[in-house]
Amino acid sequence: MTAVAERVVASAAETFARRHRFRWYEALPWLVAVAGYFAFPDYLALGSQILATILFALSVDLVLGYGGIITLGQAAFFGAGAYTAGLLAAHGMGAPVIGLLIAAVAAALVGLISGVVVLRTHGLTQLMMTLMVAVMLHEAANKANTVTGGADGLQGMEVGPVFGLFHFDLYGNTAYFYCLAALFICWFVMRRIVHSPFGRSLTGIRENEARMHAIGSPVFRRRLVAYTISAAMAGVSGALVAQTTQFVATDALGFERSGNVLIMLLLGGIGRLYGAFIGVPLYMIAQDRFAAIDPVYWYFWIGLLLVLMVTFARGGVLGIVDRVGAVLRRRR
Repeated sequence: MTAVAERVVASAAETFARRHRFRWYEALPWLVAVAGYFAFPDYLALGSQILATILFALSVDLVLGYGGIITLGQAAFFGAGAYTAGLLAAHGMGAPVIGLLIAAVAAALVGLISGVVVLRTHGLTQLMMTLMVAVMLHEAANKANTVTGGADGLQGMEVGPVFGLFHFDLYGNTAYFYCLAALFICWFVMRRIVHSPFGRSLTGIRENEARMHAIGSPVFRRRLVAYTISAAMAGVSGALVAQTTQFVATDALGFERSGNVLIMLLLGGIGRLYGAFIGVPLYMIAQDRFAAIDPVYWYFWIGLLLVLMVTFARGGVLGIVDRVGAVLRRRR
């Protein structure tokens, strides 16, 4: 029995290592990001926002795409991180990296406390509960205008240089690489999570929660951990936006932000890990172009793009890639 157990453990370890092995195509998003810095030097500010939003979309993908937790309130954690970093910078603690870490902890605490209540519900009730958390925080920030600035936004933010060396310039050079480094670290952590036994259990919970209960899996605890990690990632995203723009307003907690990030994930592909890297740039660049072409009715064209994608491209852009790959394999 010992020999059999050793072979089982060895086989599991080999499968785990194979799953974690990097593929060549995983370098493509980072090569594109670096190339974009040199190819579009006049759009680095937009590029920084895209990178921070990709991180926000990744946080949603962790709970929705892998954990099956339906949410419309992810902006609550984004805004918590943004206001934490903003208040620190406005009160003389403008070290960006320290602000980023404290923002992650603050957002994680909001996620942990709210998750204890939200994750005890299911379906439409859970959806509404996540939305209510964001609405409550939005109203709290709006009422506490002496602290947050209310609808006018937080004033007096002074963000220091990264590690005391790299100042945030008007051209967005430091901001771009700062956001890129934060995104890479969080993506690496998330990749490890989704390919780990914990990540596999999240997928199992998403597919059949009753069966996971039957085999003794701590479903609530694992969903709460995933929800808290997702909140921390969203908080980092919010802090990045606050620090690079040096401005925070109540729209950071708004419903529109939560809705837009879901649209971005639908365009790229939910539960794919790389859907955010496609959906976010596609949406934000299309938004920028449509707004320049048709400043009044640009949202119509965004809506038309989404309708076409949902109708003819199930699974988003990555779904198209999968189907094309399947056709090519059958022809071979």
